[in-house]
Amino acid sequence: MTNTPAHRDWQDRIGQASGEITAAARPVLEAPTGLRAVPGAGVVTLTWDPVPGAIGYLVHRDGVPVGQPDVDVPAVPSCRYVDTGHGAAAYAVAAVSAMDAVGPLSPAVDAGPAASAREVSVRVDARQGTRDLPRPWQLMVGSEHLSYLLNTDETGGRPIGEELTEALRIMRDELGVEAVRAHGILCDDLGVYREGRGAPEPGRTDGDVYDFSGVDRVYDTVVGLGLRPVVELGFMPRDLAADPSKTVFGYEAIISPPKDFEAWGDLVRALVEHLAARYGIHELIDHWAFEVWNEPNLAVFWSGTPEEYFLLYDVTAAAVKNVHPDLRVGGPASAANGWIEELLAHVAESGAALDFLSTHTYGNAPLDWRPALATHGRDIPIWWTEWGPTPTHFHGIGDGPFGAAFLLHGMKSAAGRIGALSHWVASDHFEELGRPPRLFHGGFGLLTVGNLRKPRFHALALAARLGDAELPATLEGDVAGVEAWAARHDDGRIGVLLWNGTLNQSQATGAPELARTITLTVDGLDGRPRTLTHHRIDHDHSNIEAVWHAMGDGYWPADEQWDKLRAANTLDELDPPATVTGTAVTLSFDLPMPGVSFIELSG
Repeated sequence: MTNTPAHRDWQDRIGQASGEITAAARPVLEAPTGLRAVPGAGVVTLTWDPVPGAIGYLVHRDGVPVGQPDVDVPAVPSCRYVDTGHGAAAYAVAAVSAMDAVGPLSPAVDAGPAASAREVSVRVDARQGTRDLPRPWQLMVGSEHLSYLLNTDETGGRPIGEELTEALRIMRDELGVEAVRAHGILCDDLGVYREGRGAPEPGRTDGDVYDFSGVDRVYDTVVGLGLRPVVELGFMPRDLAADPSKTVFGYEAIISPPKDFEAWGDLVRALVEHLAARYGIHELIDHWAFEVWNEPNLAVFWSGTPEEYFLLYDVTAAAVKNVHPDLRVGGPASAANGWIEELLAHVAESGAALDFLSTHTYGNAPLDWRPALATHGRDIPIWWTEWGPTPTHFHGIGDGPFGAAFLLHGMKSAAGRIGALSHWVASDHFEELGRPPRLFHGGFGLLTVGNLRKPRFHALALAARLGDAELPATLEGDVAGVEAWAARHDDGRIGVLLWNGTLNQSQATGAPELARTITLTVDGLDGRPRTLTHHRIDHDHSNIEAVWHAMGDGYWPADEQWDKLRAANTLDELDPPATVTGTAVTLSFDLPMPGVSFIELSG
């Protein structure tokens, strides 16, 4: 097909586009003003005034941008940064309007940690909700390629497909997740596209090319769990690839552009038509979405040029919309906030549809791209279709309570400004760089092989227990990394979620100087007797990783060890339930770093 007129036409368009893939002019940013540095026990807390047009801020310590070795975007989205684990320093801040546009530095201020009582007072007003509680974790969760659901092999003696299916069911039933995003739906293990397959079926001219039966088995499983797919359109079928030798992952997903862009568009259209016929066009319009490729700004995921990706985007979006104009399509599904301005500028020129903006971040709260969208005159959802504590396989930082505090920090930061903050991924049944070598190996999953619940899972489960009416919560004292999130249920139950964390990964296993004593007051109650419960995530509570290490920390549990792990895999209470009365309730407790407390008043 490489010499067809259609192919030559697409190649001409690639050449024409090569000079057009440029970002729009960046807004001129001013230096932040009002930089304040407040010392505390083990911390310096920086705050500053917002800068119009900024999507985030880059903190500098002694003239060097502050970051972590395993964080892909060091800029933070809000006008507050808590620096821990360092001595006295000179701090300055710059505003960021795009990944390659950093404004001037603020005047520097000198500060260092200081002695402090390490006390924090938290007050929650139960009388009036401020808004409907946003739940950015609920729209979607990530998964290993979904053909893994059909896998009958074992990892660690556990059945892969069966447990991955159960993991996705847990996401739906216990966290309220609505959709799942994964790579590889067009990979050759599902046999979607093959040239010369055989004679076409009666009434079809394309039967020798397409076979969606494998996709049906996968998506029937997903839909049967009550989930919907976010269909990441990739990777490239071998018979359609310009260079099938370009691959990624252990399962050799092909990252090449198509050898025939028209044939790629035909494949996308045929897939979407098939899905609409099988599941219903209104089901797809209301609940499904289509994302164009994965992280094309990284050479490891896209062997073509930027121009070829943006052409792929245009062709794909047109193919989806050809089935029905109300179907949702978006991108660029980029790593580390890349190519966002470029895609916005490109679709403004090409006229291609863009129904949602998607990107990825690891190790930090996601930036705020709303000012960039406003500059381009767009008001569309922003989806972080991958996010988590680390982008690195086999990095142990997320398996313990540090990951729990990190997830809550990110979710609260995203609440109300981001449509989806999708945790990558649901399960440690994952084989991108090889299957798990041991039970706790630094896997991406919220659940282990065997579906044990990690502290990160418990953190999201506690967030899911918050009511629908968000309540105001104020914090005073040596706050440091302590944050609070409170909400009320329709039946009057009050939930207060508190956590103590840091972005400093060198302190992931704990830092005694960052522990705080919390005095929590919930007022505005109706005076009736209530049951107070206090659940905790820390090293000694709700931490199945520590339980496994105490058992000897082998590679995989024996049968009797699995039984003990499941018995210990609980969301633990810090204290026994108590009955309280009155219009206000006050309690005090210590909160380590990392640590999470959930106080609920019911009855």
